[in-house]
Amino acid sequence: MKQKSTHPLSWLFSLYFAEGLPYMMVVIVSTVMYKNLGISNADITFYTGWFYLPWVIKPFWSPFIDNTKTTRYWVVIAQFTIGILFALIGLSLPLEGFFKWSLILMWLMAFSSATHDIAADGFYMLGLNKHKQAYYVGFRNLFYRISMIVAQGGIVAGVGFLNKGGMAMQNAWGIAMISLGTFFVLIAFYHRIILPQPNQEDKSWGNAKEAVLNYAGTVLSFFQKKGIIPAILFILFYRLGEAQLTKMAMPFLLDSKAAGGLALNNEQVGFAYGTIGVLGLIVGGISGGMLGAKHGLKFWIWPMALTMNLPNIIYVLLAQHQPDNMLIIQGSIFLEQFGYGFGFTAFMLYLLSLAEGKNSTAHYAFATGIMALGAMVPGMISGTIQEHVGYPHFFIWVLLCGIPGLVLIPFLKYDKDFGKKTPLS
Repeated sequence: MKQKSTHPLSWLFSLYFAEGLPYMMVVIVSTVMYKNLGISNADITFYTGWFYLPWVIKPFWSPFIDNTKTTRYWVVIAQFTIGILFALIGLSLPLEGFFKWSLILMWLMAFSSATHDIAADGFYMLGLNKHKQAYYVGFRNLFYRISMIVAQGGIVAGVGFLNKGGMAMQNAWGIAMISLGTFFVLIAFYHRIILPQPNQEDKSWGNAKEAVLNYAGTVLSFFQKKGIIPAILFILFYRLGEAQLTKMAMPFLLDSKAAGGLALNNEQVGFAYGTIGVLGLIVGGISGGMLGAKHGLKFWIWPMALTMNLPNIIYVLLAQHQPDNMLIIQGSIFLEQFGYGFGFTAFMLYLLSLAEGKNSTAHYAFATGIMALGAMVPGMISGTIQEHVGYPHFFIWVLLCGIPGLVLIPFLKYDKDFGKKTPLS
């Protein structure tokens, strides 16, 4: 670091909370919002599925972020833009034709959020050595998941509370979005003051020829990495089941018993999925990060991959039996989310190891962009699949979709000890 050393926990919380919140609002909570506003499952998953696109294509502008200004600069600019867009979404919801206008604004916010991801993840890799990256990945995921509590728990439940008090759903969601906009403008100013400054020069690409050569070199160097073909396939398929489950879990909890759901209200969903479920994610994520830092990626990749996929059977059982007991529902969601939190740690460590080296910010963006594509396409069709086969068969399909990612693990090339403490770390 330039200037004095700053403890990572003094900035990791605010940075990754700010990274997770707009993503959760766009990709997950938007499905609840549109469900509340009367949009069908098929339309919800198809149109909100396009919100993944900025994360899919972010590799194409990540070299620009990596080679212009600093990651710290882009973090602040992206957060301010996200705040403005949140407020505009809130203002659009009470209007006639709100679905069209809010979709456009949501997509623009997704683009800004994806840009923020590039900068924030680049800042993380510049500010920490390899061992600390592995050690703090659990905390990083924890802070990201706390944003899930706020988004899926607090905001969803708060909107339900306002609606129960007599406020129209459009107005309740509008207030929530404007409040988030105010928060992001404030946190942008906060980070402008508080973020440390890693040893990264304020860069400029110079003339057009140099810019093209830098861009091409950054792109080609990613695709020239050893074992890149199985790496790309693994990144695409590791989340094949989880991407579909994520899109349909909350509509499943909200749908009536006659439609195959569990008939919960917004407050119950906010507590069960956004609080109890996220607690499972937190416990799984932190334990996964600490164990990964102790033993390394090779030791944990199989146990973590299995732990991520096998608990999806819980949703199969919930769909078949449709329990009314909230303790059963909450406990089931806790176990499934713990498995996801623990299992996703190995995936994050693999992406960090793949991006290691020159242009790590851009290469990490390439990896996460491929990951987003692997979530976007299955997520877009998940609602249509569910409407055709029903919830019980849909969740069986989700369980089977975990197999391709597991099959690819033996073909991966990576630093077997990535994340373990060394004498120099």
